[in-house]
Formats: sequence, C-alpha cells, structure tokens
Amino acid sequence: MSRIILHVDMDYFYAAIEEREDPSIKDKAVVVCMYSNRGEEGGAVSTCNYIAREAGIHSAMPCRLAKSIKPDAVYLPVRKEFYTEVSDRIMEVLRSYSDGDGELFEKISIDEAFIEITDGAGGDFDTAVRIAKQIKGDVKDMEGLTCSVGIGPNKIIAKMASSRQKPDGITLIRNEDVEDFLMEMPVSKLWGIGNVTEDKLAEMGIETVKDLAGHDVQELIGAFGKSRGAWLKMAASGIDDSPVKEKTASDQIGRMASLTHDTRKSDLVLSLLDELVDDVFRKVRSRSVSFRSVTVTVIYSNFKTVTKSHTLNHPVADKAMLREVSYQIMGELLDSSTLNLRRIGVRVGNLQESKGQKTLAEFF
Repeated sequence: MSRIILHVDMDYFYAAIEEREDPSIKDKAVVVCMYSNRGEEGGAVSTCNYIAREAGIHSAMPCRLAKSIKPDAVYLPVRKEFYTEVSDRIMEVLRSYSDGDGELFEKISIDEAFIEITDGAGGDFDTAVRIAKQIKGDVKDMEGLTCSVGIGPNKIIAKMASSRQKPDGITLIRNEDVEDFLMEMPVSKLWGIGNVTEDKLAEMGIETVKDLAGHDVQELIGAFGKSRGAWLKMAASGIDDSPVKEKTASDQIGRMASLTHDTRKSDLVLSLLDELVDDVFRKVRSRSVSFRSVTVTVIYSNFKTVTKSHTLNHPVADKAMLREVSYQIMGELLDSSTLNLRRIGVRVGNLQESKGQKTLAEFF
C-alpha cells in the first residue's frame, strides 16, 4: 500500500486573517509588515495577499520599498500572537485527520503542516482527494480561510505539489506521476535547495531536477558530502522515506475524534471522552511518562474551537486523575455554551519520565 501524505498550506495566512477581520480591505492590496524599532520606516514585509504580489511586492522586501511600489496598499503590523491562536485551532483540526490517532502529524510552520493519511485513505489516492476536500471545507467553515493541499507518496512531493495550484487548490501527484512532475522543474524548485546549493549545482552544469537526478551520485557526494550528496540524488528522483513526525511530540500526547453526530448530550460526549482518555493514557504508560497538564479541546457545530487546560500541582501517571480532570474541564465547556459539539480532544503535556509520581489517592 502506497504512503499518502498531505501538505496543507494556508493561503497568504497573515494577510488572509486581516482580510477576514476587516472585509473592507479584501479587494485591496494588503501587506503585513514586521516593523523594526524604527517604526513604519523600517522593517520588512512578512506576507501579502495576491493583489500585492501582482504589483511586485513579496515577503522579505523592505517595507519602505513596498510602499514606494504600491503606496495605496493597506499596510498593517504583524499580530503574531493573534495569528498563532488561529493557527492552533486549525492545527487541531488537521491533526484529527492524521493516522496513528493524530500522531502522524507534523507542523512545520505557523501556516503549514504534513498529515499522513495512508490508513485513513486505505492507500487510495482518490479517497485522499476527498479527505483533502473535507479538510479544506472544515478550515473554511471554521475560520473563513482557504488553504492549498498537495497530495503525494512522500513529504517532498506533497510539499512541492501544494504550491502548484495556489490559492485554494488541490494537487494530486500519484506514484506514476512523480517523474513527470519533477523532471522539467528548475533545480531551485526542489524543496530543501537554497541559494548556496543552487549556485554550486549551477557551477556543475545542473540546472533542472532532471539534470540532478541523472548526475553521478559520487560527484554529488564529493561536492556536498556523503549525507547531503546522497539526499540530493534521492530527492531529485522523488524518493523520500522521512517519517511524518511532530518535532514537539515528546512534549505532549493527545487524541481527537468526531462524535457520531453533532450533539451536546453528556452521555454521548462523555462516552467518547472516556475512549480518548483510555487511548491517551495507554500512550502515557507505553512511554513511561507522567504529565502535569491536561487539555480538552472542543469543536462546536459552527466550527468554533475552544481549548481549556488545567495544570496539576505534581506530575502524575494516573488514569483516574486524567479522567477526573478531563470530565471537569468538559463539564465547564458544556456549561459555557449551548452549541452542539462536533469533535472533542484530550491532550496531556509537561511530560516527565515516570519516577514514582503521585497517584490520585495521594491527592486526598
């Protein structure tokens, strides 16, 4: 069964959020700037919408230059904390689609992530397209934002595919399409190749991915070292066995799932919560860790996402404690809204290696 990896990339994320917050600017060039301590006279463009890009503005461009190119654009300061809150809600949804009960998920920046759905799609790429459409719909319904999705047999192909039909697109590259997809690309388009590597490859007469795939691997190793040279050869051939794995996975363990239908009936909600608690605690035991924080996430029927956490006084490795705290948080969330719930999740954090931590009985 072929691996199936999705790369989900939010479209002009910061600027899109600003357009959502102020619809009056949606049809204008919008530029989000990271200002320096010199105020609006310094700093660089963080991102911009497509209208601004068509005018010649791009990320990392000095803000002063951008304003000289398009003085009538809307220039806004970065609101990183606010964007992070939006990102966190989106990432919870993306994680819920990944295999391994949410473990085969890898956030690589505030606005993009890999999701492995090999099992979820049954190894079928047509099913993967349907899942991608569902993800896009969920993100749009929940946050009013669009994303582009690349689907491929590995991370490199999925990552490069996601930019093929931006904005708001889906690009599918099956195993048999990989060679045609890659071969005529400039080598600079291969994910992981920066300016220094591109210049060095150009000195070797390598300008396209096809040139790189056909180049002698020993010459590449001689020029770039064993690890980098071998990687360049494999990447150009569309080969990538790297796993989808969250870099901060050691800091938390969680599980998220959908209810059979939208509801706020406590017996149905708590029944699913019990399953999630059991699964999370099973992973806690298998990793021989304890936890100090418990987080419950709910996604309501209108796709509003709320996350609430509780921090314990001491690290514990006790399922009864996990269940009790999860029940308490869920009760507070149910009391705070009359909306039906669509999805719920449980996560533990502040993990430590288990060394005789307290159990529930010791807290009373």
